[in-house]
Amino acid sequence: MPLSRRALLTGAAAAAGVVVVGACGAPPDTPPAAPRHGGRLRAVFQGGGSKETLDPHAPRPWVDQARHKALFDKLTELGDDMTPVPRLALGWQANPDATVWRFTLREARFHDGRPVTADDVLASYARILDSAAAGRRGTQLLGELDLANSRALDPRTVELRLRAPVVELPTRLAGTGMAIIPAGTGDFGRPVGSGPFRFESFDAGTSSMLATRFDEHWEGAPYADQLEILSAGLQARGNAVLGGQAHYADDLDPTFARIHEADGAVRVIRAPHSGMQAFAAKVDRPPFDNPDVLGALALTIDRQRLVDVVLAGKGEIGNDLFGKGYQYYADDLPQRPHDPDQARWLLRRAGAENLRVTLNTADAGTGFVEAATLLAEQARAAGITIDLATVDKDTYFADILDNGVLVNESVGAMPIPNHASTHLLSSAAQNVSRYRSPEFDAAYRNAQATGDTGRRTAIYHDMQRRFRDTGGLLVWGHSDWIGATAPALSGAVAAPANTLNWARFDRVWIGAGA
Repeated sequence: MPLSRRALLTGAAAAAGVVVVGACGAPPDTPPAAPRHGGRLRAVFQGGGSKETLDPHAPRPWVDQARHKALFDKLTELGDDMTPVPRLALGWQANPDATVWRFTLREARFHDGRPVTADDVLASYARILDSAAAGRRGTQLLGELDLANSRALDPRTVELRLRAPVVELPTRLAGTGMAIIPAGTGDFGRPVGSGPFRFESFDAGTSSMLATRFDEHWEGAPYADQLEILSAGLQARGNAVLGGQAHYADDLDPTFARIHEADGAVRVIRAPHSGMQAFAAKVDRPPFDNPDVLGALALTIDRQRLVDVVLAGKGEIGNDLFGKGYQYYADDLPQRPHDPDQARWLLRRAGAENLRVTLNTADAGTGFVEAATLLAEQARAAGITIDLATVDKDTYFADILDNGVLVNESVGAMPIPNHASTHLLSSAAQNVSRYRSPEFDAAYRNAQATGDTGRRTAIYHDMQRRFRDTGGLLVWGHSDWIGATAPALSGAVAAPANTLNWARFDRVWIGAGA
């Protein structure tokens, strides 16, 4: 029977503090045995309560994205290095000015037996771009698509025409919410995709989805017979994998990793520095519509202290920019200092001495409450009082898009252009700081139309210089993405979130006797 979320939480709570667990299988440091078929694999992720959805074009929390990856495919995915990897697309080519792209599809089938065709690709993108629907995550990624003039050249060749050049279109098509679904799909009560697992059931009351192996998947059948994906809070996720209620737990904190890397109760897997940790100040409303006030807050942040305490020293300090270490990152900008005295001077110039603001926080992301608490302590040195308001963790990421003036923010791995498109442009649905700059938007379009890599890099660097001081994204650290597997699970690899190998359960297996 499927493991209910109630049973998972109950069993996980009972496992709190356990060091040696009774999960079967080889110790974590033993070389894995040959892949083995069979069993029900259970994985647990950060959830979103009532916001969870099986609609692959409207994912919210991480658990949505994990479920969608199991059930659906995209034309491309992101490799660990943030470059596009072919999936349903065998390959692609573009005309010289990158306004016409042709994608050749591999032979693949949906779970109901229908072949995946070029018409399905066009129908999927039409649904994402439907202006009458809300919450479609890929809308910005397809912003230049001229759908009316795009066409299926044959069942396995789709021609995408664009209203403006996009030299990195395959990278965009790997973004969140870009799954290919059968043409005509309107109901996701029993979703049909082409992914490695076939939908079986979803219990919204327990946030448990069960799927079965899809033997006809184009890349080969998964090893596990069944996959169950559940959602739970941070502590419950860690305890579930410790206590044997789950084989995999995602997005765990550095304290869990430090303890259990040493005791060997589970196998901890890290993707170094692949998560962005930040505070977002909304620059479309007081007090952060004043650049001096925003600058003062940025100077109060002791980034190294936050990394040392919240990330247990396992991370890199941020510089108020996304994507440190990725292509196009402006690493020539001087590091933002911790300077409370200069912050006080800026507040006096702004007439905002004795500033008092509220920071909305929740246990919705690793270390959110701890980071918020530490920021409140640091801000006192500049005369800023930060009141913490703990809000609903299940709806946190949806609620903070419009509510409040200061919030926690975290983002997984993605290419810098994709982050700009989905989080920073004026039209971006995930623009949590409410940054609006026509000049920034125009520069992004220019970069996407520039074929020369050196010139394109220079444009992105200039955009980051423009954004850092006025954009409201106060990036204090780049964290490891941490997961854990039970000793019985083999084949799992460390991979940044949002990439091909993250939450990939078709290539892992459960050991004999588990």
